[in-house]
Amino acid sequence: MTMKLIKKPRVTEKASLAFEQNVYTFDVTASANKTEIKKAIFSLYKVKPVKVNIVNIPAKQIMSKGKAGVKQGGKKAIVYLKKGDKIELI
Repeated sequence: MTMKLIKKPRVTEKASLAFEQNVYTFDVTASANKTEIKKAIFSLYKVKPVKVNIVNIPAKQIMSKGKAGVKQGGKKAIVYLKKGDKIELI
């Protein structure tokens, strides 16, 4: 169940700068809520999150090679850990 909730870590330039403040970002399923994400992080990485924020990412209209398309939206979770805790992402 936990592997289905958390899709993958979201490694971007902005997210990697937040690693220094013990803030990690993950792509999660659209049906996930904060308490489920806290349990999933604990079972996967053995650290207890202090706080979890959830952000819905809207779908966007794009043009690719002259053709209209849609960039899928989704949901991301921002996980705050206490000082001293760490998640190893590869």
